[in-house]
Amino acid sequence: MNWSSALSAFRAYLLLERSLSANTAEAYLNDVQKFVRYLEIEQIDLPPLAVRQGDLEKFIFWVNKLGLEASSQSRLISGLRAFYKFLMVEDMTDDDPTELLESPRLRRKMPVVLSVHEIQAMLAAIDLSEPQGTRNRAIVEMLYACGLRASELVNLKLTNLFLEAGFLKVVGKNDKERLVPIGYEAVKYLNLYLEHIRSRQDNIRPGQENIVFLNRRGHRLTRVMVFHIVKALAEKAGIAKRISPHTFRHSFATHLVEGGADLKAVQDMLGHESITTTEIYTHLDTEYLKETINLFHPRVRMALEATNKAM
Repeated sequence: MNWSSALSAFRAYLLLERSLSANTAEAYLNDVQKFVRYLEIEQIDLPPLAVRQGDLEKFIFWVNKLGLEASSQSRLISGLRAFYKFLMVEDMTDDDPTELLESPRLRRKMPVVLSVHEIQAMLAAIDLSEPQGTRNRAIVEMLYACGLRASELVNLKLTNLFLEAGFLKVVGKNDKERLVPIGYEAVKYLNLYLEHIRSRQDNIRPGQENIVFLNRRGHRLTRVMVFHIVKALAEKAGIAKRISPHTFRHSFATHLVEGGADLKAVQDMLGHESITTTEIYTHLDTEYLKETINLFHPRVRMALEATNKAM
């Protein structure tokens, strides 16, 4: 078996048996093709079934010298693992050279989070005298109040709004549905948009009738458009941080955790498969930590009380 036939069979396996999207399948294929390209550059004649762990370790060392980031190296290893798992599932080999292959240690990046003051500044920057202003206020309120992904927001349907009950039905990754609570302020501005802007829009395109947020031409908003809305508001509010719609999701989760919310509840609202993903929001700023110590540590409280008496 040569690389061409193996990759062709791998593509069919990913699309037909794994039912992956075309983009996801191509991502896996690209990972393996990078290894094939390395073999060509180094003039190494090595068919798929002859590859051993040492060959893959040399490849990872090679891409590391090229300056490839640890996250990209980890992605390559993931693609190679999927490829050799496929070969084993199809009984083409009994050996998996990726079995003991170690992935590089990844530094967990802390998310950019907006303060409550910064969020209020962005909301205040919206011109509600314009029709799009009312829509944009509802968008920002919902991003922060519900912790929605941009894709979830733009695909939100009217029939999935249960505002009297205070909930939305959100369709997340892999079409997984979840119920998300929505607060008073978000309901208020969403209703203003629906009653005074959305209901009067007479150019709604076929197939878009059930979509909540539309542009001026009657189409659903794109994720890019939501990004531009958020970026423009940040600039108008004088916020220098690099933010995106996802920043509101990070802020939603972080503020809940800092306020004492149960981590499992936050996980359910965000739609995370693993609570490990949610645990990143347990990071707290130093001022919050100092305030907690001052409020609850007995030695600190005693010292503060003594100081107050002396004054």
